[in-house]
Amino acid sequence: MSWAALLGLLLALLLLLLLLSRRRARRPGEPPLDLGSIPWLGHALEFGRDAASFLTRMKEKHGDIFTVLVGGRYVTVLLDPHSYDTVVWEQRTRLDFHPYAIFLMERIFDLQLPNFNPSEEKARMKPMLMHRDLQALTEAMYTNLGTVLLGDSTEAASGWHETGLLDFAYSSLLRAGYLTLYGVEASPRTNESQAQDRVHSADVFHTFRQLDLLLPKLARGSLSVGDKDYACSVKGRLWKLLSPAQLATRADRSSWLEGYMRHLEKMGVSEEMQARALVLQLWATQGNMGPTAFWLLLFLLKNPEALEAVHEELKRVVWQAEQPVSQMPTLPQKVLDSMPVLDSVLNETLRLTAAPFITREVMADLALPMADGREFSLRRGDRLLLFPFLSPQKDPEIYTEPEVFKYNRFLNPDGSEKKDFYKDGKRLKNYNMPWGAGYNQCLGKSYAINSIKQFVVLLLTHFDLRLGNEDTEVPEFDLSRYGFGLMQPEEDVPIRYRVRL
Repeated sequence: MSWAALLGLLLALLLLLLLLSRRRARRPGEPPLDLGSIPWLGHALEFGRDAASFLTRMKEKHGDIFTVLVGGRYVTVLLDPHSYDTVVWEQRTRLDFHPYAIFLMERIFDLQLPNFNPSEEKARMKPMLMHRDLQALTEAMYTNLGTVLLGDSTEAASGWHETGLLDFAYSSLLRAGYLTLYGVEASPRTNESQAQDRVHSADVFHTFRQLDLLLPKLARGSLSVGDKDYACSVKGRLWKLLSPAQLATRADRSSWLEGYMRHLEKMGVSEEMQARALVLQLWATQGNMGPTAFWLLLFLLKNPEALEAVHEELKRVVWQAEQPVSQMPTLPQKVLDSMPVLDSVLNETLRLTAAPFITREVMADLALPMADGREFSLRRGDRLLLFPFLSPQKDPEIYTEPEVFKYNRFLNPDGSEKKDFYKDGKRLKNYNMPWGAGYNQCLGKSYAINSIKQFVVLLLTHFDLRLGNEDTEVPEFDLSRYGFGLMQPEEDVPIRYRVRL
């Protein structure tokens, strides 16, 4: 193609983009509209570079509701937490999460399921993750955390070890979670089978982590040619590790896994697609616990007062328990529920680091009522986005010094959980939203909370943990992770640890 022809093509494309971008004008009753300066792309580059900073700037310019052009899509952003319930409980015929969920499922995990309905999937899993089988999952997780953390006697006898805190926390929780949900080498367990579990689960984690690092680019479709080949290779290894044939030989598989695989077989899903579905579920159930534990432990290590308060609470809980924690085959739910200080630390950690997007596709032209009486018109085909990370979680009107970690922020003076937070003089229902809300609230919330607390208790009971350098600063966020749940650090934090003999 000649330079003249190429230039003509580029000019025609630019003209087309310009025409497309100019077709939209704000109508009466609609939120403020900000198209940006680049035709069609709009604010896509700013949004992708640092979503939190961009949306903060837009809020300062337009208020708590506005529409922006992002890569050819019109996205209405709502940042008034008093009005969130209107969105998260709206019927699917008006505001629907399903299209975006299916889009990400296909783009990230190459997964296509016949007649897939996310709402029905959640209803099917609810008894297994929230009610009937939660105790069994919690007990199995405690056992498997012990296998991963304490099972290697040679490590216990070899003194101090150096590693990265994120790698340590993420690896420990994902490996134990994998063994809990997907099964172990043998039952009853032996020293040999547990050693095999440690090796195999480490292989699963390291392969999973390679995919996890690519996730933002996969979701945005921005992989380079080299990255695409690498992603295909990593996915192939994960599909093999989690194939039905491989999992068929494992013992003590969770009732969740048994039920999910029966469901996939009933739908006529091929074994290849079953493996892809199981990789998706590994990410969905385990992908945020490790990063959460990383930030929690880092905040404790950087705040001696907070660490001491958690230690004192553990001593009290152990004193009240019927036997020492080190001798318990599992941590009873009543023990896990008797840790308000650790609960506050966890809630504060999530407030500072959980940054999911809550999205809905606008399925019909509709009027969106706001809590203050205003009403805005939304157009069919647009996308609606809530970003609780900015408000309520980082809102200075709701939280004093919102950027500062305060371990007792979610405690009342009498030690009970604090639930009363206010904005514009009105009590907030949604004051911290790391688990989502409404129809799409995380089903694994109780399992995740129990798992993280068990991990912290085991660490503080059986390990000495130190920062590699006491002057280590809390790292900046990897800005590409906005929208995908828990933020991850731009770089890991060196630590030293040893198992207490």
